[in-house]
Amino acid sequence: MVYEIIGSKEKAVAIIGFGTENIKELAEKIMKQHKNVKSVLAKTGQREGVFRTHPTKLILGDKNTEVIHKENGYSIKIDPRIAYFSPRESTERLRLSKMIKAGEKILVMFSGVSPIAIAIKKVQPDCKITCIEINPEAVKYADENVKLNKICGIKNICGDVREVKLEKYDRIIMPLPETSLEYLDLAKKHCKGIIHLYGFAKDPKEITSKIEDKIIKIQRVLPYGPGIYKMRFDIEI
Repeated sequence: MVYEIIGSKEKAVAIIGFGTENIKELAEKIMKQHKNVKSVLAKTGQREGVFRTHPTKLILGDKNTEVIHKENGYSIKIDPRIAYFSPRESTERLRLSKMIKAGEKILVMFSGVSPIAIAIKKVQPDCKITCIEINPEAVKYADENVKLNKICGIKNICGDVREVKLEKYDRIIMPLPETSLEYLDLAKKHCKGIIHLYGFAKDPKEITSKIEDKIIKIQRVLPYGPGIYKMRFDIEI
């Protein structure tokens, strides 16, 4: 990925990938080619810290980098400097939402600004979703996004998923590929159906070898690096 664009036709932010050369020249080219891009940020490092955000630097444009991103019939309000959001995963969010059944009780761990929950509710409005996110600024955006999309049945909780009181869920979604495996035992204790676990790997066996339960499907989501993919593992409990 050289750069990605988050936002709408009215206002968008471009984010240049870490390690890209000739950043200033590329930023000027992006703003000339995409009239809706009002700001260009450049990643200055990999995702870091407990909030999993990319450190960025404003290269060109407006200092206000808050935008409303539109995809698949819903809107996501986000400032990419404050909370993580990937527009590249819109297809996966839609794909996942179509797997949900009416009336399901769902937990989304590491939920960010709640794009997964909102995507699901747009397709399956009768389910109930609990989202847990440790970044308080992301949770504020999640609450705003629920109101923005006029959705009921999503509960956003700010906290560490290990410290929040959990119930039993029909489905648990674990979209943090770097460390989801570390939380799998916790998810298994609170799931009575399907767990969707995401991870990075060159070969699925790198992750399946660490999962004792039945894996009913493996989905390649996106390329992440040379030979490395973000993958979804559907686990039956």
